[in-house]
Amino acid sequence: MNNMMTVAQIAELNPAFSEAILRWWIFNADINGFAACIIKIGGRVYIDRKAFEHWLEGQRVETLHSPDDQ
Repeated sequence: MNNMMTVAQIAELNPAFSEAILRWWIFNADINGFAACIIKIGGRVYIDRKAFEHWLEGQRVETLHSPDDQ
């Protein structure tokens, strides 16, 4: 289970995401799909790093291609 990390560890590993935004995603996990990334044990919340990376990729907004790209 070396993929399991705390909110602080994920934030440290990914400085673009603060602990506050991670906690917001956790709070809203049932509506934003983030529930697939977390495991709750007692009062502790752990994030599966691989599931988190997969979830992030799923949030990608498609880029618009110019006619020259075809």
